[in-house]
Amino acid sequence: MRRRSLSILLPLALAACSRHGAAPAAATPSPATPPLPPYEVRMGQAVYQRYCETCHGTTGAGDGFNAFNLDPHPRDLSDPAFQKKKADVDLTDAVQRGGAGVGLSPLMPPWGRTLSKRELADVVLYVRTLARPAQPR
Repeated sequence: MRRRSLSILLPLALAACSRHGAAPAAATPSPATPPLPPYEVRMGQAVYQRYCETCHGTTGAGDGFNAFNLDPHPRDLSDPAFQKKKADVDLTDAVQRGGAGVGLSPLMPPWGRTLSKRELADVVLYVRTLARPAQPR
């Protein structure tokens, strides 16, 4: 008998609360979620994580897990001066032909036979997102 009376009273209590100014739960604003980067950048990030991160590091600073075993150390891809100086074609060429193919360190392997043209373009787009803000002088 007690269960039946609770089941009758609960809807009445909820209705009474809503009439006396209680805000419904859905009326509270939800925190805004940041927008996802474009699909190509996310795909480039996956390529970068698989092939580049061990040497160039998570943030592109040239401090990846394997960087300390290499001489010379990998380039800091997050350097704003480097980013400004290099065109997308230059970055694509370096990834495709490797360090020795573009007159840099032979320790960077060529990925041209491993990555598709789409993957090369996507990883360059992702590398562009690694640039740190330029420091004011």
